Amino acid sequence: MHDFGLELWGDNNFLIKEGRLALNHANTPSLLEMTQRVRERGYKGPLLLRFPHLVQKQIATLFDAFHTAIETFDYQGRFRAVFPLKVNQYPNFIHALMRVASPYGYGLEAGSKAELIIAMSETPVGAPITVNGFKDREMIALCFIAAKMGHDITVTIEGLGELQTIIEVNTDFNKESRAPISPKIGVRIRLHSSGIGIWAKSGGYSSKFGLTSTELLEAFDLMQQSDILDQLSMVHFHIGSQMSEIAPLKKALREAGNIYADLKNRGATALTAINIGGGLAVEYGQHSHAQERNYSLKEFANDVVFLMQEIAKSKGVETPDIFTESGRFIAASHSVLIAPVLELFSQEYHHKGLRPKKSNPPLVDELYDLFETIHRGNAREYLHDALDHMESLLTLFDLGYIDLEDRSNTEILVNLIIKKAINLLKNEDTKELKRLQNRIQEKYLVNFSAFESLPDFWGLSQHFPVMPIDRLDTKPSRPASLWDITCDSDGEIGFDPDLPLYLHDIDTMQDEYFLAFFLTGAYQEVLGMKHNLFTHPTEVVVTFDEAGEMRLERLIEAQNLMDILDDLDYETNTIDKSLKHKIEHSPCIDEEEKQVLLGKLYLYLSENSYLKTIQASQKN
Repeated sequence: MHDFGLELWGDNNFLIKEGRLALNHANTPSLLEMTQRVRERGYKGPLLLRFPHLVQKQIATLFDAFHTAIETFDYQGRFRAVFPLKVNQYPNFIHALMRVASPYGYGLEAGSKAELIIAMSETPVGAPITVNGFKDREMIALCFIAAKMGHDITVTIEGLGELQTIIEVNTDFNKESRAPISPKIGVRIRLHSSGIGIWAKSGGYSSKFGLTSTELLEAFDLMQQSDILDQLSMVHFHIGSQMSEIAPLKKALREAGNIYADLKNRGATALTAINIGGGLAVEYGQHSHAQERNYSLKEFANDVVFLMQEIAKSKGVETPDIFTESGRFIAASHSVLIAPVLELFSQEYHHKGLRPKKSNPPLVDELYDLFETIHRGNAREYLHDALDHMESLLTLFDLGYIDLEDRSNTEILVNLIIKKAINLLKNEDTKELKRLQNRIQEKYLVNFSAFESLPDFWGLSQHFPVMPIDRLDTKPSRPASLWDITCDSDGEIGFDPDLPLYLHDIDTMQDEYFLAFFLTGAYQEVLGMKHNLFTHPTEVVVTFDEAGEMRLERLIEAQNLMDILDDLDYETNTIDKSLKHKIEHSPCIDEEEKQVLLGKLYLYLSENSYLKTIQASQKN
């Protein structure tokens, strides 16, 4: 069985059953079954599967870890959490999130006006809303409206100007009110402590957000003078997403905890919460030597609770409620991208592609002999001979002494010899063999856009777990590079000898072969770009009834061609008329054919940009 590192990143969410990847839930349906059921409805191209039960699992796991830590250390504060909408605002996710989160009093975090409207409409009254990011008067006014609706909302100020605006809006909203109601106020602090990795700049003195110590004291004085200090309820900090090590968090907790205690002792009696932001990492690694997180959720929760308790005790203040905004941890695992392989691009390097002549150049004949007689004892020597012969033969081609058939035979024979040598020497983990795997890698053309569905791979070199969803009882043998279908050379997940991906040798003319990309539920959808005008894949929500039977719900098809153009503000009616006019007035088309072409055109315009598989074209 070949699990592609499933035990490292899978969190027991999936299992391999009869050679297929299956969901470890309910009646354990296979991902292949889900994919085929959607495709039977006529939906081709990439497919995004959403699993609400995995969202619920992550929320429960997070709350259980902190509740256990609170009980262990006899901590007097509460644990609360909000989901940052910037991580994934898609309605199929948010609706499922709020449905499964209701027992936990789980809320939402907004960083823009549009996100705030989502938070105000989707968050149950009583569950927390936090508002971060830069704000103008209108956005702050919306926070006051939310408070008057009954929401438990906290506005985190990012600068003194925002605080001044809060004071002004507070006057406007409550000057004639019989029951003045205002949102709570939080202060984002700019820590000396910094994060680690790609997002380290979220912390430290040069970070984009937060008040310096001097600004914090000025803000405290201004709230005191304006008689709104009783609205200051939260200290907030953030040291970066995907925090791979625990040490930076512990340092930041000590710094933020002491700021909290200092403000309490200065008279901020309503200050009751510390928000540690996001950063809780997800394990994306598929190889044991390249895991991305060096701590457990239990350690994370224990450190936060213990340090807050120790600081509060030493400073003589009440322990704060602990807030987190760990969106990646909640959302990443809930979605899986399924994409069909369309073609293998290196299959010309097969024995059947050879074109032997009656009289071959001597070096080509030697390559034939090396290929036929290579074995374990001479594999390394013959490998070196083959590589040397190839260089000589390519030089001879450049000088005009051999022809194209000779060059083709050289490339195929050397490729076959490399494959044989690597197989014979597979127990020898040498740099040379790793390097040579690049020479024989197979290029798999996959029906998806990396820019749309995996933008963090393109922009940040973030790796995502990937594996086929069937044939898992057969050992994969082909070093694999994945090509997406965009017209861009960056749309490739190249073979990495240090983090190798091996896939199966398949015939795409006969068989369908699907790859699954995991942990795509955080950031990838909202950051995805319409490069080449490929859009969000067709998506479906996978739920289960009380008997454990699978249901495919709330299917949203990928946008068709005209909808894409409409999104870009093209006048689609004008395009429609132009296309129709050009067909109807073309001198190259007779009257009968014009109607046929118009029918085909409108059929194609109703499709999306993703390619049809070979199998689909044969069936259609």
